[in-house]
Amino acid sequence: MTNQSIVPSEIAKHFEVHEWRNGLAILSAAHLQEWRDILAVLTGFRLLKSDILKPGGSKGLISSSLDTHFTKLGWVEKKFDTKIVVDTSEYITPTHKVDCYKNRVALEVEWNNKDPFFDRDLNNFRLLFELRAIDAGVIITRCTELQKIFNKLGRGKSFGNSTTHMAKLLPRLDGGSGGGCPVVVFGIREACYVED
Repeated sequence: MTNQSIVPSEIAKHFEVHEWRNGLAILSAAHLQEWRDILAVLTGFRLLKSDILKPGGSKGLISSSLDTHFTKLGWVEKKFDTKIVVDTSEYITPTHKVDCYKNRVALEVEWNNKDPFFDRDLNNFRLLFELRAIDAGVIITRCTELQKIFNKLGRGKSFGNSTTHMAKLLPRLDGGSGGGCPVVVFGIREACYVED
């Protein structure tokens, strides 16, 4: 990828990074504060053994932790009220809520959902970009390599092949599921893991 030099080495060490349609260049140039927020949250993130061992419920500790850090930096969960008007006819075009939103950047955390959530997120980014509501989308997920850690901890079945991880996301991203929307994805690597 030509824009990988934009990613600080400490981030590249702890996260696998991919982009679609120059997402890294757009974030780092047109949305510098949001880019700094993302880097700050990722720099401070560590994947704790104790968090992996606790059952997640509706929103796991890892997703909640990341969301909370973004919220502290002014990011908000956002539902968009979208519609298309043709002459006098109005067509409601509902979208799904975005986990974190700030200044035209939409960010989703997909830690351990079913993998069709990637389709939903990328389609949502595509639609919101086409409606000129966002300039870029970001997904934070886990690298497939973490499965070894989950298996070692006896939690492998909870983080199975049909859940959200990088190997499920990349074919969708590279296949153009995000349409024209610039997208950046960060995959949590084994280097983030800490036995606390």
